[in-house]
Amino acid sequence: RTSHPQTLPHQLTPTQQTALSTTKLMNNHLSPSPSRRKNITPTSSNDSLTMDASASSSSSDMKPLMLDSTNGHLGIPKGSDDSSNNSSSSDATNDFYLQVLRFLFCFTGLQISYLTWGYMQELIMTTTFDPTPSAPDGKFPSAAFCVFSNRFLAIIVAMIAVRIRHGAVVANNVAPLVAFAPCALSNTMSSWSQYASLRYVSFPVQTVFKSSKIIPVMIMGKVLKGTNYPMAQYIEALLITIGVAVFSIASKSSDSDTATEVVGLLFMCMYVCFDCFTSQWQDKIYVKYGRANVDPYQMMLGVNSSAILMTTAGLVMGGDIPKIIEFFKVNPSVFQYNVITAITSASGQLFIYTTIKEFGPIVFTIIMTTRQMISICISSMLFGHSMTWKALVGAMLVFGVLFYQIRKKYLAKRGSTR
Repeated sequence: RTSHPQTLPHQLTPTQQTALSTTKLMNNHLSPSPSRRKNITPTSSNDSLTMDASASSSSSDMKPLMLDSTNGHLGIPKGSDDSSNNSSSSDATNDFYLQVLRFLFCFTGLQISYLTWGYMQELIMTTTFDPTPSAPDGKFPSAAFCVFSNRFLAIIVAMIAVRIRHGAVVANNVAPLVAFAPCALSNTMSSWSQYASLRYVSFPVQTVFKSSKIIPVMIMGKVLKGTNYPMAQYIEALLITIGVAVFSIASKSSDSDTATEVVGLLFMCMYVCFDCFTSQWQDKIYVKYGRANVDPYQMMLGVNSSAILMTTAGLVMGGDIPKIIEFFKVNPSVFQYNVITAITSASGQLFIYTTIKEFGPIVFTIIMTTRQMISICISSMLFGHSMTWKALVGAMLVFGVLFYQIRKKYLAKRGSTR
């Protein structure tokens, strides 16, 4: 055979050398056999064509970046986790700020509604307006009308809310209207007692006294349901009673109004007793007809529907309507005060339901307890109620026990969720 002379690499033209280098590189990466990859290592001393053996062997073990390797097996490329982490962190931040905005909305709504309502309530019942023949002392002649105006607007708001949530005002109500009558009566009487008491006691005394509702609640729970309470709750109730007594006695302006103070405290006792019965009966309705069948708006509608019938009957039978009309003609601003009171009372009820739904009863209790303290300060400044150091001690004792109860409930709830 004719042998052809072997062409050495240094005898090739630059173009041929480049082509040969490219071909060897492709064979080195595409060859399935490791031995073939080793055999194609060029023998030339040319640095541009020399390949390190370690680089050649490491190319066979090269893996894609960001692979999830488990037990020696290659997983699916995951890519960078930074974007997902940043997205989840951004969502958590947005949720936090949204929750803060919701809390501020509920807190502000409750404070504005009930601080305004309390101020208007005291303004109507304690201010001396222009006298009329039926009210020569210039005092607003009917606490029942204040209750009526609150119930009138509340029933309108409740009808709208029930219509939106259930598609009908009455058709989807499981509990009959008569089931709400007892608590509607007690609710009407408690509201009337609350307004009437302002003629005899100051608003701060009324506010602190209302904080002692735990006492009749425990009494009714023991008598009606046989509920047993721990000794700590009896001690808390005793401390609240002492605080209320100290605040009430220290807030008296003189010894001459002792009889007046007693009448006012009797009205306040009526208020807390009727109010406790209202909550007990409402709970009975929830148990009997099911909480799934009676929501807070239906409860609001049922109670106010029965209450407005009772207050209307009371106004007619008591002959208050002509006196009220006469008083409004002479003092038109009082009518505006009643309208504002009704609006804030209705808005306050809506904020109550919203706050409890969004944040639970513990947060709601904290907000309302804070509202009571703020309302005492506002009333003392605007209406000139004196606050002695003894009265402050009594108030601090009452609210200190209340906040302790809130903290205890919070810790119990947190422990139960773990």
